[in-house]
Order: sequence, then C-alpha cells, then structure tokens
Amino acid sequence: MTVNHFQPGSGPAVPAATTGAGPSRPRHAEKSSVMSVDDMVAELRDGMTIGIGGWGSRRKPMALVRAICRAGLRDLTVVSYGGPDVGLLVAAGCARRVVTGFVSLDSIPLEPHFRRARERGTIELTEYDEGMLYWGLLAAANRLPFLPIRAGLGSDVLNVNPELRTVRSPYADRSDLVAMPAVTLDAALVHLNRADRRGNARYLGPDPYFDDLFCLAARRRFVSCERLVSTAELIDSGPPQGLLLNRMMVDGVIETPHGAHFTSCVPDYDRDESFQREYATTDWETFRATYLDGDEEHYQKAVAAR
Repeated sequence: MTVNHFQPGSGPAVPAATTGAGPSRPRHAEKSSVMSVDDMVAELRDGMTIGIGGWGSRRKPMALVRAICRAGLRDLTVVSYGGPDVGLLVAAGCARRVVTGFVSLDSIPLEPHFRRARERGTIELTEYDEGMLYWGLLAAANRLPFLPIRAGLGSDVLNVNPELRTVRSPYADRSDLVAMPAVTLDAALVHLNRADRRGNARYLGPDPYFDDLFCLAARRRFVSCERLVSTAELIDSGPPQGLLLNRMMVDGVIETPHGAHFTSCVPDYDRDESFQREYATTDWETFRATYLDGDEEHYQKAVAAR
C-alpha cells in the first residue's frame, strides 16, 4: 500500500514574536480558495470539457451540477463515471457529448435521461472501457499524450472508437496494445466530505474513486465539500490516505452541505433512494420546475418538504 505523506499547510515556521518592532505578524497571509457556487459557474464557458468525479450515484458534486443546469451552459463535453450528474446535464440541454464507461444510478441500472437521449440520437457518446477511461485520466494527469493498455483489445471498443490506435511494445514481448489518449479537462468538479479553506480535502467513506485524477487532469479544479474545517481538524479526522486532494490540486473550494444529494456521501448520508426513484420516474419539466428553477437553498428546502 502506498501511504500519502502529504501534510496540509506545511511550510516554514512562523516566529512566535518579534523584538522591538510591535506585535508579531505572519510572514505571509494564508491563501483562501473559498468561493461560492456562483463564483465557480462564472469560470465555466460553453463548449468546455468538464470532468465530474464520484462514481455512478455516489459522491457526485450535485450542487455544482445543478448550478450549471441553472446557468444554461451549452455544448459541454462531460467526462464522468456517469450517474445523475450526466442525466441532469443531458436533460437540461447542457451536454453535447458524454465520455464515459457507463451511466448508471446503481440501484437503477440505466440513467433514464441519458438512455432517452441516446435512443433519440440527441447526445454524442465516446464510450470506453472503465479501465481505459482511468488510463486516459492518468495520462493527462502525468502530461503524457497516451498510455498503453491491454483493455479494449478483442472487443468492440476499437470498432466504436475508430480514432483509437494500437502500438507495439518495443521490448521482447512485441505485444500489441491500445494507445489510450490522454483525457485532458478544462475543468474538474468533485465532492469530498471535508476540506479546509486552502483546498486540502479528504474523503471519509470507503472509496476515493478517481477524484484526484480528475483534478490532476484538469486546468481548473473545484471541490465542493460537506463541511469546511480547520487544517488541524482535517488532518486529525482520519488516516493520511484519506487526504485525497492537496491545495496545489484545487483552485476553488465550495462548502455545500448535503451537496451530493441525492447521491450518497457516506458516512455523512446514504443515497436518497426515494428521491432517486422520483427523479427517474417524473417527467423532466415537472422535476425541473419543482426542484431546479430556484437556487440551491430552494432545492434543499423542496427536498425537505417532500
């Protein structure tokens, strides 16, 4: 197991006092990356490629996704291990293309709005094997043009993605491999359980998913969190491996309590299965008018009033 030795906020010590020059002052002011949901949306543009962390219907930055829907951005390419994030953006007309390994609500196998859009031919799709998408993010995170992988060989992945190429190993095995291109993002949106004001963040559940790679593959990186805490509390609230993001990987941090709803954000809360069923079975215009026409506060109040 690789242990993450990252220490948020580490740096030169600040002297406790000065002599003969008045009260002590820190050598530099602590940089805050805190912003609002509206601040985040203001940095996005039509036509961007936006990566969204989480997995299926688990720990998705749904408050940020809802804000994009309200803002009416268009022609987005959405890269995601997809769930209702993809469904909302497709139904709202924000997405032109989806790059994914799947789009599922977990307990509901196929995301209904995505399925309907594909049946009608209103959304473009780049479909990779799950491992290939991971490899593409890893290549982008390491500033590589591609990484070789066996996944995809002998399958229809190469047929539905004719732009993919194979390479031959230069070593003795001389095996053919898929050259998975880097999946570079204009912006990444992820949701974690806790963060500090500088953008260091941790997950408290069982799985990091690939939120760190989404951030490393992107030019602009935004993390929403259930709760902002001090750096000391962030360090003390779990093992070092859970400190998934450090401040160098984050451009903005947004506190959004219950911001992953209706997906799960364990241990803070589980998936809201009742609401997910309502989402999946309610026509889009009714759902939008009930839950999305107002701001995030309106959404949370509408959910609580059910």
